Amino acid sequence: MNGPLELSERALAFLQGEGQATVTRERSLLLRYASSAPTQATELDDTSIHLLSLRNGHVGAATTNVSTDEALRNAARRAMAAAEAAARAAAGPGDHPGLPAPPEGYRAHDGYDPVTARIDPAPGGAALQAAFDVAAEHGLEAFGAWTSGAVETALTSTAGMHAVDRVTDAYLKTILRDARGRTGWDAQSAAKVGDLDATAGARRAAAKVTPEEPTVLPPGEYPVVLDADAVGGLLEFLGSLAFNGQAHAEGRGALEGRLGTRVAAPAINLSDSPRYARTLPRAFDFEGVPKAPIPLIQDGVAHRVVHDTRSAALAGGGARSTGHAITPGGDHHGPTPTNLVLVGGGAADVAELAAPVERGIYVTRLWYLNVVHPQQTLLTGTTRDGTFLIEDGRIARPLRDVRFTDSVLRLLETTEALSATPRLTSEGEYYGRRFAWGTVAPALRAQGFRVTG
Repeated sequence: MNGPLELSERALAFLQGEGQATVTRERSLLLRYASSAPTQATELDDTSIHLLSLRNGHVGAATTNVSTDEALRNAARRAMAAAEAAARAAAGPGDHPGLPAPPEGYRAHDGYDPVTARIDPAPGGAALQAAFDVAAEHGLEAFGAWTSGAVETALTSTAGMHAVDRVTDAYLKTILRDARGRTGWDAQSAAKVGDLDATAGARRAAAKVTPEEPTVLPPGEYPVVLDADAVGGLLEFLGSLAFNGQAHAEGRGALEGRLGTRVAAPAINLSDSPRYARTLPRAFDFEGVPKAPIPLIQDGVAHRVVHDTRSAALAGGGARSTGHAITPGGDHHGPTPTNLVLVGGGAADVAELAAPVERGIYVTRLWYLNVVHPQQTLLTGTTRDGTFLIEDGRIARPLRDVRFTDSVLRLLETTEALSATPRLTSEGEYYGRRFAWGTVAPALRAQGFRVTG
């Protein structure tokens, strides 16, 4: 079988006119468990070929996972027909400026681990057993998932692009539940399977399942300590609402008219940093543009948005792609930062963050987040798997989960302190083609968390 780069070159030969061939090979393993027993094991080894065709600024695409000449020829025909149909139907040129020229080279990263790339079920089995053992010690049941993957991406274009990247990732989610249905949660993500510690994660989850009856908290505004996973969930939404260059160019972004102004507390330093030590790095985006660090908010001041080739052309003024295309040719929703890093502060842990709070909330993570108002970065959702009342500076009694409706930027504006050590947060269960990404975030303390139910 041809390697991904050779396959992308062969596929490109079937396209006429401007175009790009992108080949992705995924090898992965997923283990699920429930009630302290394995429930599912799924192994995947699949190669997909994506063909992109451009006609007068309009794009068409087709995919196949069959690598015969006949299959590639048919996919190329479909892609070209789609681009030609879009060009015929339009009143003029499309908004795609053309494929980017190849760079001088790509910087190496440490996002590929040969041990993880073996896709060995043994580490996963050991992780499940560790979770079951800790659950049994505490009289609880364990639920969750373990997964690891290796993905090789190659792309070739008529503009001269030839690029190959290999990455690995691993993820472990542990939920421990008591007989009353109360749950504690932990999740770990890493580029290396050996960096996951199943026993430590299960113990953290067990610590959130307490014997006290949960207290009901009425609606209102409360000081809040958000653990890293809750912060990571909020920042993931902020990435698409505030830093999407297409939405910004169209006047729909949350930072419209606010670049160069203070949008968060001075302690907030947020960047897209694909080679930061705890991220899931990659060398280039889906147009072959190199990844590079980009400051987004510095000392509370909004600095930049991210672009793919199409959104940069739309923005004008000399804007160029920042390496954030999330699909070949650019996604219709626009570009998204996938390596967000929020720098930590001086607090040792969540206990120190809670110390100044007389009465407030400690939140492990957030669930079912939805956008209420994009430009206000207003979200609604619920707390989940470990919500506690803070009383007299101490994380005390458990709370029933609450619904909140609040602005991500407003919470960052009222942030008072951050924990010292950020960690990688991620939703590492994949539906469709595997694309591992996450946000590095610390815990933080903020004022006025708006509980609505």
